[in-house]
Amino acid sequence: MGNILNKKITLVPIGESDREKFIKDLQDAFTVAVVEEFGEATQEVIPQTDIEESMDAKGAETYHILLDGSIVGGTVLVIDPKTRRNSLDLLFIRANEHSRDHSKGIGLSAWKAIEQLHPETEVWETHTPYFEKRNIHFYINKCGFHIVEFYNPHHLDLHIPAANFESSEYFFRFEKVMKRT
Repeated sequence: MGNILNKKITLVPIGESDREKFIKDLQDAFTVAVVEEFGEATQEVIPQTDIEESMDAKGAETYHILLDGSIVGGTVLVIDPKTRRNSLDLLFIRANEHSRDHSKGIGLSAWKAIEQLHPETEVWETHTPYFEKRNIHFYINKCGFHIVEFYNPHHLDLHIPAANFESSEYFFRFEKVMKRT
């Protein structure tokens, strides 16, 4: 596989007319991971209402990830200027981009662009399901996050109502403390 060293990654805020396509692309990307792990997706992998909740949260910023001007993915960030503790709520690379030669490095380049967009951040936080080995590798080994919490039936995420826990039984919470110079 090639890399994208000679190509430019940019983050561009989505427009209101882009929401539905953004959500569909995100759902498709997340579904690919579930199918790769379990052979099929028996239910909607990430409900539209959950995505919209992230996109509409206080402090939320939603961006297309562009590679040389073409949309290759997207991200939803939640920024808290008071605490400087920000959240990477959602990050995806379009399903068809994973199979292209230039896909290697898009995610990491996008993450670096996110860090540059918000240099005031003291701590970044994100989550991923336990089975997402590719994400776990990416966040820890590529981006410098650390696992700080493991949600499971014996240690619930208090932000998820107990009735909804079955659909998100095992999750890791990651943090990245930013170095100051």
